[in-house]
Amino acid sequence: MSIAPSSGPGEPPPDPGAALDDLLGLLDLEPIERDIFRGQSRPTIVPRVFGGQVAAQALVAAGRTVPAERGAHSLHAYFLRMGDPGAPIVYTVDRIRDGMSFTTRRVVAVQHGRPIFHLSASFQRYEEGLDHQAPMPPAPDPDTLPTAAEALPSYARHFTDPAAAERLLEARAAVDLRYANPPPYATVGEVREPRSQVWFRTAGKLDDDPLLHVCLATYVSDMTLLDSVLLAHGRGGWAVGDVMGASLDHAMWFHRPFRADEWLLYDQESPSAAGGRGLGQARIWTRDGRLAISVIQEGVIRALG
Repeated sequence: MSIAPSSGPGEPPPDPGAALDDLLGLLDLEPIERDIFRGQSRPTIVPRVFGGQVAAQALVAAGRTVPAERGAHSLHAYFLRMGDPGAPIVYTVDRIRDGMSFTTRRVVAVQHGRPIFHLSASFQRYEEGLDHQAPMPPAPDPDTLPTAAEALPSYARHFTDPAAAERLLEARAAVDLRYANPPPYATVGEVREPRSQVWFRTAGKLDDDPLLHVCLATYVSDMTLLDSVLLAHGRGGWAVGDVMGASLDHAMWFHRPFRADEWLLYDQESPSAAGGRGLGQARIWTRDGRLAISVIQEGVIRALG
């Protein structure tokens, strides 16, 4: 598979609608045998497959073996090896359990004959039950925040690669993602509270398939979750060149229905970093205050210089 080159400095960012169509195409896996699917990749800001893409594709594969009336309620995943963005990924689904209320699937993603990712996902038939939630934290109105295209040029002076801003815009063009407070690369060298908030939604409307919205939220969840770790140490991230990092494991719980094409608040914090690893935990809220998703991720984060 050929990979289109990234846009160069000074070129306009890609069309968001086209980028979203491209992302939806990536999630439309090719069935090649019963419970076996093939997915492609897209250009990334680093020379490996974006972890959120693999997680979302694996969840698509699992969901296609589950009755439509059973929605995903949790996933637990491990990133085993770096993915090759120039090669297809084969997803094999193991039908672990089909119970009266719950369905469990295990998915292994393979490239070049080796597993690169492992996912366990659970699906549940809808039922009524006890209901409570924590209150939504305060956050600015997303419509008052600058878009990535508006904000990124002002941060480019911190980047070691002059094309980093364009590459970042290209990689995230399918998602309208707005920081409620400055991202790590905006305040390099400044130690801040290990907490970050972003609002996000897809860059266009989606159909009503609940699995699609869950998979797109899974895709976005890997974009910024470890920002809070960097903030605690005044580090800027890959574009600044002061850390190297990669996701290790990722877990999500889907509490209430939501739409990924409507504003969602991603409230993230880091309770710990030690042993070359950093932990991020987060909650995702709908704009009207419903707790939709809980997320936890650990990643390798090694300081450079």
